[in-house]
Amino acid sequence: MGPLLYLGGLIVLFMLWIRVKGLDYVIIHQRWIFVCLFLLPLSVIFDVYYYVRAWIIFKMCSAPKQHDQRVKDIQRQVREWRKEGGKTHMCTGRPGWLTVSLRVGKYKKTHKNIMINMMDILEVDTKRQVVRVEPLANMGQVTALLNSIGWTLPVLPELDDLTVGGLVMGTGIESSSHIYGLFQHICVAFELVLADGSLVRCTEKENADLFYAVPWSCGTLGFLVAAEIRIIPAMKWVKLRYEPVRGLSAICQKFASESANKENKFVEGLQYSLDEAVIMTGTMTNEAEPDKINRIGLYYKAWFFKHVESFLKADRIAVEYIPLRHYYHRHTRSIFWELQDIIPFGNNPFFRVVFGWMVPPKISLLKLTQGETIRRLYEQHHVVQDMLVPIKHMQAAISRFHHDIQVYPLWLCPFLLPSQPGMVHPKGDEDELYVDIGAYGEPKTKHFQARATTRQLEKFVRDVHGFQMLYADVYMERQEFWEMFDGTLYHKLREELDCKGAFPEVYDKICKSARH
Repeated sequence: MGPLLYLGGLIVLFMLWIRVKGLDYVIIHQRWIFVCLFLLPLSVIFDVYYYVRAWIIFKMCSAPKQHDQRVKDIQRQVREWRKEGGKTHMCTGRPGWLTVSLRVGKYKKTHKNIMINMMDILEVDTKRQVVRVEPLANMGQVTALLNSIGWTLPVLPELDDLTVGGLVMGTGIESSSHIYGLFQHICVAFELVLADGSLVRCTEKENADLFYAVPWSCGTLGFLVAAEIRIIPAMKWVKLRYEPVRGLSAICQKFASESANKENKFVEGLQYSLDEAVIMTGTMTNEAEPDKINRIGLYYKAWFFKHVESFLKADRIAVEYIPLRHYYHRHTRSIFWELQDIIPFGNNPFFRVVFGWMVPPKISLLKLTQGETIRRLYEQHHVVQDMLVPIKHMQAAISRFHHDIQVYPLWLCPFLLPSQPGMVHPKGDEDELYVDIGAYGEPKTKHFQARATTRQLEKFVRDVHGFQMLYADVYMERQEFWEMFDGTLYHKLREELDCKGAFPEVYDKICKSARH
């Protein structure tokens, strides 16, 4: 009884402090208190609910029957919109704060919201080696199920909360992408409700133009209601090799050679300064050396990027065996390295042991509670960007990042970009290796200005025929955007499917003026 009274007294004092100082003050200046006391417990409740719900529905095999009804409901909403005259564009009714993007689309308030409550795994077909899922099924949900039955996705993007719909309509990448490409390249079929309310299935052979135009279109060609994605057999462990490399030229050469080596099933780099990085290569295996096992996903373990940095500081090459699912979500607990800015002591051993089981807070809840002041501060003093550039321009790109923003660590992830129709493809007619350079954090350059600096980076990326991930702040003008992306097939489908009156153009959904 004593501890409960003590805890109750602390809560009362805390609430009085909030009343005196004001909620805005606490959220801005002592945000970790708000995150630890409220958002972490709430995030756990969210996770438990969605996991139990998904497990029950899959075991009862009720998802396929419910799916058909949900599709009909979406078709009904679209047809009603048309009957009412289609006066505004349509968009999904999912609240903007629930997405993993750091920004919220303004268009949600002005467009017709079509409610799409589709978050289930519909079928795992091991004979065809595909999984059929609804658009709001997320990566944590997919891996939990697939790994439990011995399968996995060839490309499984990092964060648990990333949804299939977001990865299809936007994009996704993982350290296996140097073999399999982006998330869109492991998809074999899409099912969409179009602007006229019809349901269409598209593959490489059936409605092929639509199949290639959907990725990166951000929901501006139709509403995704299901996707079929390739699966491959899973093994128990990832044998991961850590190798510190010094000197920018040596880093780029080592990274390029390891990315070109298809015997490496996973390739990733974490760059800690202009001249220091750790290059990691991995393979899947069912056998592990007991003294080299590291269950990095356990809540009390050091954050992965800090663990990797220890090999750089010790200047030693090492090999570890990591459980497959732990490897896939190795950056989840620390949201790469963003959580250190929110909970500065989050990697402290005491915090990890006592509170680590609740980490990370849901990104959606962080957005919902950030307030206008924090949003402006993040916009002006924080960078979250993924730029995709040909690997042959990697050294110049990292030098540009260092000069313009100087954010470390940088995430380096290679991927194969096939020569296929659509918004994103290599300049020539052949497949090409690219690298995703991810910068997440506070710029250290004195001359950083959010708009001007990002535009400089965007121009560099356009000049080397690279691409910018569209979840981030995009400052390009419309003409510059279509210089970066190939809109030929996209605009053709917009005309053919009568999308102009039904959905906004992709630029109008992702440009800086469309988000806050």
